[in-house]
Amino acid sequence: MSAPADLICDVVVLGLGPGGEYAANKLARAGLDVVAVDELLVGGECPFFGCTPSKLMIRGGNVLAEARRVDGLGGTVEVHPDWTVAADRVRKATNDWHDHPHADRLEESGARIVRGHGRLDGPGRVAVDTPDGRVVLEGRRGVVLNSGTRPSVPPVDGLAGTPYWTNREVVRVDALPASLAVVGGGAIGCELAQVFARFGSQVTLLQSSDRLMTREEPEVSEVVVRALRREGIDVRLGASLDGVSYDGDAFTLTVDGERLEAERLLVATGRTPNLDDVGLDTVGLAPAAASVPVDERMRAGDGSQRLWVVGDVTGLGPYTHVARYQGAVAVRDLLGEDGPWAEYHGVTHVTFTDPEVGGVGLTEATAREHGIDVRVGTAQVERSARGWIEGDDVEGVVKVVADAATGVLVGASVAAPSGGEVLGLLSAAVHARTPVATLRGMHFAYLTFHRVVEAALADLDL
Repeated sequence: MSAPADLICDVVVLGLGPGGEYAANKLARAGLDVVAVDELLVGGECPFFGCTPSKLMIRGGNVLAEARRVDGLGGTVEVHPDWTVAADRVRKATNDWHDHPHADRLEESGARIVRGHGRLDGPGRVAVDTPDGRVVLEGRRGVVLNSGTRPSVPPVDGLAGTPYWTNREVVRVDALPASLAVVGGGAIGCELAQVFARFGSQVTLLQSSDRLMTREEPEVSEVVVRALRREGIDVRLGASLDGVSYDGDAFTLTVDGERLEAERLLVATGRTPNLDDVGLDTVGLAPAAASVPVDERMRAGDGSQRLWVVGDVTGLGPYTHVARYQGAVAVRDLLGEDGPWAEYHGVTHVTFTDPEVGGVGLTEATAREHGIDVRVGTAQVERSARGWIEGDDVEGVVKVVADAATGVLVGASVAAPSGGEVLGLLSAAVHARTPVATLRGMHFAYLTFHRVVEAALADLDL
């Protein structure tokens, strides 16, 4: 029998990333007694090391790139990049990496915050190692787990002993490096490679697979490769990184037998779920699992665990908006409300390269894996009237994936200026299962980038 808890409440929230913070706030404001636990920053990765700081850096890079397009479109201009401007904006937005605005809002809602490393300690219980010793918490209704992820680092010879950057270090950079090697061609790697190149670093991007952004449609990946190479980034696909060393001034990378030097090294090779030390075994769940299976109410196991899980560790979409969506579902269940419950057929994502990349639902390949009778339509952004007006260096694509049996879209992808905004129309269509015939009958405003959607729909063999 477990020892008595030091503190009993209604709900314990373990992990205060976007989903956990949202759930703790809403549950406390609903009148429940909530204790929220985290050993790092309230708010999690997104506002301090991910979404917010990286997009501030990207915004600065985009402005520089747009200024360089003046020649040939509207006159001449001299561009003088200044990294300190972007760095100062990041520092202000993150409150110099202090979480008091997030913590204060949470405490104002009525929740109590316990700082320390928490582990599940049986159904409804969390043991927290705090600076002042161990505290055992018990939630009468249960526990919401939102333990998030951490940067994944590949086992490359020599890498561990070097001062490489991950997303957590790169957003704190005060001085622009003369050269930067980026390992990993996913969203983070591509976004930040472009940022540093636009500010003036010589950038080499190393990707082990034969294309960038492997979760995207191949047509989208090809657009991004061409865009990055046009900006002078040395994009190396199918690259094998065999070793890394650092001499105090620069990194030396061994890539396919070639020696490559760079002042700084950014490792952006994915994320590792924080599940290896959260006590899953104490509630009968697999401690070595890559994710925690949940039902449509975000409940894990058979219900006896009194455990709701939200965020990246569910494996249902590693995005802030999905974590908050799941947090809202868990809140409704904990408050005894009647849904709506979670659905994932229309999950969206955006990568903030230039052009922006967005996707919703299934790709052509994943749709075929689901056994769907697929129909595909594509259209090129640069062939549209708006694309032509924007300038010679504008390129992009819209791709739609339809189920021939039902006549609805099951997925769509965009690479375009403001591609994340263009995705909104397609996201609504996929989520609502709007018939393609209805979409084809819409008015698509002239001159917009989203008119390219009309051309992609016309290309569908339906």
